[in-house]
Amino acid sequence: MTGFRNFAEQIQARAAEAPGREALILLPEYEGRSQAEAVSYRALDAGARRLAGWLQDRGAAGERVLLAHSDRRLFAISLLACLYAGAIAVPTAPPRGRGHHAERIAGIVKDAAPCLALTDAAEAPDLSRLLAAQGHGSIPCLAADVVPPSAPFTAPRLGPDSVALLQYTSGSTREPRGVVVTHGSLTANQRAIGAALRTGPADVFGGWLPFHHDLGLIGQLLHPLWLGATSVLLTPEAFVKRPLRWLEAISRYGVTVSAAPDFAYDLCVRRTDEQPLPAGLDLSAWRAAVDGGEPIRSATWQAFSERFAPAGFRAEALTAGYGLAEATLLVALDAGGAAGARTHREVDAAALERNRLADARTGRPSRSLVPVGLPVELDLRIVDPQSQATLPDGRIGEIWVRGQGVAAGYWRRRGESAQTFGQTTAEGEGGYLRTGDLGVVQDGLLHVTGRLKDVIVVAGRNLYPQDLEQTVQRVSAMFGSATAFGVPGEREQVVVIQELRAQSRYRVDFAGLTAAVKDCLAREFELQTGAVLLVRPGTVRRTTSGKVERAAMRKLFLDGRLKPLHQEVKSEVEQLLVRSRP
Repeated sequence: MTGFRNFAEQIQARAAEAPGREALILLPEYEGRSQAEAVSYRALDAGARRLAGWLQDRGAAGERVLLAHSDRRLFAISLLACLYAGAIAVPTAPPRGRGHHAERIAGIVKDAAPCLALTDAAEAPDLSRLLAAQGHGSIPCLAADVVPPSAPFTAPRLGPDSVALLQYTSGSTREPRGVVVTHGSLTANQRAIGAALRTGPADVFGGWLPFHHDLGLIGQLLHPLWLGATSVLLTPEAFVKRPLRWLEAISRYGVTVSAAPDFAYDLCVRRTDEQPLPAGLDLSAWRAAVDGGEPIRSATWQAFSERFAPAGFRAEALTAGYGLAEATLLVALDAGGAAGARTHREVDAAALERNRLADARTGRPSRSLVPVGLPVELDLRIVDPQSQATLPDGRIGEIWVRGQGVAAGYWRRRGESAQTFGQTTAEGEGGYLRTGDLGVVQDGLLHVTGRLKDVIVVAGRNLYPQDLEQTVQRVSAMFGSATAFGVPGEREQVVVIQELRAQSRYRVDFAGLTAAVKDCLAREFELQTGAVLLVRPGTVRRTTSGKVERAAMRKLFLDGRLKPLHQEVKSEVEQLLVRSRP
């Protein structure tokens, strides 16, 4: 624990060392409407201490406290207040946005059973109504910016095994589960991030990811605070409206470390296509551009490097990373150049479908994989998911990890925790986390190939949906996001849902595009699709890290809740839909 009994003591020490230093620089959502807000370590610590005393007066120590803030300063204060007071923070999205976000908040509240909810004064009424509508009206909903004075907080006796927060999974494969992050696992993961990226107090961090997402929370907010560094923060809405604001912030403030999912780098390229770069854009200080989303695409790296080289961006700054909430955040990272000059590996497609990694051969179909480097302060194994035998290099299996950075389990889910945490290999090695992700180690580097539950098995072949999706998206410039998944039949049937870009909804040959999708998959994968749906932009659900929510999309399809612009469905799948719907 680096001399501190818990994570809160480390943050308090940073505030004492340099109270006047800027902890956060908060950029406004709308350009030109207001100035950036600088929050010092002194102000952050004072706000957290004041709120911590109030939380202890309300009996929140040891209890769950829901954090649902739009205001990033208030979120940081509320989170630190929970850590200071010994309460268990439960970060979630603020009560706005699409309907499924409200469903997610309601699911988290039901699972965590918080003693109270902290939010902003402007959003307290909305959150109160949401809680009441879901049968949780008895939970007090309080505005952290209008908390009355209280007695000073008393530092609780917290050790490495004390629970710091519940980090709810994205729900991309099932309903959200609360990952129990202890002070020990939180500190161990911060230590691993620092070792992998060689970060220190002089670094300037920056980004736009929301704080209820593990990369935003652990990497973008808590890691800089743990170091005593500065973090420059945009809102997710500001990034979506104009992605270049992210790069302009990196330029203006000399950001050295920033992370985002792969789609963010791709979006910056597409939004500047055939346009001059902003005058004065300087990305030369950016030494670690972490790509932490799934999937990581070599084509994105090449396009981003070429597009922003005139602004001083160096291709070697791009850094592949892999992690998950169950490991607090980081598992593997290629920050030390372990992959050398190789940014991707071209592999034989047929071997990949049969759980082996082999280099591509001339004249045969291939797939591109980006290595995510080496495990960081964790022991990693590739394991056969059925026999639980450890597999040799070159064989694809489930990624298992163990170490201090792994979380303690799922909140109040003993059965799922037992199936996921503390697993033992066939060789008798115990204490491993089953990640549910598939990967392979080759030349000492980890390559993530997909999600175990997403793999589509057709005639003994393992098809990875991200490969199908990427192939389909290249069919037409009108195509945006896509998802592919399997549905049962006499044999597994593949369903493809493809978005059309906003400007391309009219005068479109839907039948021709659908036929092109089917022909492409037949040619590239020798695959006959069970259904192809062309849909409006925004239909394909994604998590904040860019992961396609395939399980959710599959359910929407089977329930008949999608409204396609055009679809072609095989009779066998039609019969399945009739049987599966009420």
